[in-house]
Amino acid sequence: MPDTIVTTDDRVLGGQLLLRQPASGHRAGHDAILLAAATSARPGQRVVDFGAGVGTAGLAVARRVAGLSLALIEINPDFADLARHNAKANGLAAEVMTLDLGSSAEHFAASGLPPDSADVILMNPPFNDATRHRASPDRTREIAHVATGDTLATWVHAARRVLKSNGVLTMIWRADGIADVLAAVDRGFGSLALMPVHGDASAPAIRILVRAIKGGRAPAAIHPGIALRDASGAPDAHIQHILAGHAALPWASL
Repeated sequence: MPDTIVTTDDRVLGGQLLLRQPASGHRAGHDAILLAAATSARPGQRVVDFGAGVGTAGLAVARRVAGLSLALIEINPDFADLARHNAKANGLAAEVMTLDLGSSAEHFAASGLPPDSADVILMNPPFNDATRHRASPDRTREIAHVATGDTLATWVHAARRVLKSNGVLTMIWRADGIADVLAAVDRGFGSLALMPVHGDASAPAIRILVRAIKGGRAPAAIHPGIALRDASGAPDAHIQHILAGHAALPWASL
C-alpha cells in the first residue's frame, strides 16, 4: 500500500471488529453495519460482498455467522489490501479479490466467481447522483460514493449472474432512488422486500434496505421502517443495539 495513505485502526460493531481504514475519506459507517445486519446467511454458504471497501459489511456478517465461505470484492487495490489485513487481524477467513464489477463473465469466472456460484450477495453501491453531488477532493471517497448512470444496473446484473437460483441479494441505497432499484431488479429477481431507514422517526427515509431473490415469485412487500433516532431525537436504543453487533434485523433470520 502506498505510504501516502494514512490509516487509523478503529473498533466498530461494538468493538467486535477492529478495522484498519483510511484516516479520511471513505470510512466504515452505519450503512455498512445495517447492510450486514439485514443480510441472511447460514454456515457453509458462499457469501460475496460487492464493493467491500475495507471489508466492513462482509466481515460483520462473518462475525455473526461462523463457517461462511466469504469473498470480498473491491475495485480499489489499496482498499483490497486493507480488507485482506482486516480479515486476518480479526481471525476471519475471507478471499479478497480486486475486481471491476463491470467486468465480463469470463473475467469473473477467472477470478473465482463463475455464474451460479454464490448463495448470498450483499452490496452498498455508490449512490450519490453525479449531477447533484459536488465532487470530493478525495478521489477514493468520490469513487466509493458517486454513481454513474448505469452503476446500479451494472452491479445488479453482476449479482444476478453470480447468484445461484433462489440466491439472495441484499443492498442499501438512497431512499429517493427507489425507482432505480425497482428498475434494476425487475429482470431476474422477485420476492422483493423493502425496509425504509429514517434518520429520525419523524422525517422521510434517507436509505432503503432491499432484499431480492433470484427467480423469486412472492409478492413484493414493504416492511416496517427503522429510525436511527427516536421521537425525542436521541439515538434509538434498538438500532444502537444492532449497530453494536448485539442483534440483527429480522431479515437476517429469513
